[in-house]
Amino acid sequence: MKWSEISIHTTNEAIEPISNILHEAGASGVVIEDPGELLKDREDRFGEIYDLNPEDYPDTGVMVKAYLPVNSFLAETVDGIKQEISNLVSFNIDIGENKVAVSEVNEEDWATAWKKYYNPVKISSTFTIVPTWEDYERVSSDELIIELDPGMAFGTGTHPTTVMCIQALERTVVKGDTVIDVGTGSGVLSIAAAQLEASSVHALDLDEVAVQSATENIKLNGVEKIVSVSQGNLLSGTSEPVDVIVANILAEVIVTFTDDAYSMTKPGGTFITSGIIKQKKDLVKDALRESGFEIDEVMTMEDWVAIIATKPEE
Repeated sequence: MKWSEISIHTTNEAIEPISNILHEAGASGVVIEDPGELLKDREDRFGEIYDLNPEDYPDTGVMVKAYLPVNSFLAETVDGIKQEISNLVSFNIDIGENKVAVSEVNEEDWATAWKKYYNPVKISSTFTIVPTWEDYERVSSDELIIELDPGMAFGTGTHPTTVMCIQALERTVVKGDTVIDVGTGSGVLSIAAAQLEASSVHALDLDEVAVQSATENIKLNGVEKIVSVSQGNLLSGTSEPVDVIVANILAEVIVTFTDDAYSMTKPGGTFITSGIIKQKKDLVKDALRESGFEIDEVMTMEDWVAIIATKPEE
């Protein structure tokens, strides 16, 4: 089978929305080539040591790549992708050079080449993200391992926004908590909450592929008795307030449902938000405060922000 590689030269700010556009167009995964990775002074306290080839990265901006099957509708699909990316400008998202290239690759090349980007990564003192094909042994007895198969995933769990969400969950979730994961994607945040001994987790995503991906990863990690997955738009269809809500999605989307999140959070409960580019930090903080939340902490990693907010006790 032949596959078409679509490559978009863009900005860090546009990575998340463009990735979502590609997934909605039928891509089974994305590769992000960010030259900033070459310049990092990496600490080894979590074992994040990589061997990177500068030839894999653009000189400026970032490259987002995805793979689509070659069929009679490919040209229309690519045209639709280009139009949706251009439309991001209306949301004040910087799409940079926005150069789109398409090339053909063989399935056997595509099926294995991307794996070089994905290795076990210790993202905190507690959690390590491990791809299913890797053999990995715990460093300590209290280490928690999340296995992911990113073949259908919306991320490998190592993006800064995901890492900050998991670290925020570590600080927030206590045994017996109830949790809602809005825009679950690969399900990694729901898995983390379950491993932190939440009593129940409801994972929501509007995309059918995300629901399927999350369901598979949740079963892979043996937490299907704790985590339920369903298709839904933001918090629609939820009725019972919970202890913790986590949402790793775009800032522009977060600000549209902070009132609903406030209603669905128990007094003293926590709303964790990420997927926020630094320039949009105040936009989200203002929306959270207007809805009644108190800002507890603002976390930063590279160009990204996560915000931990609390609903006051009654």
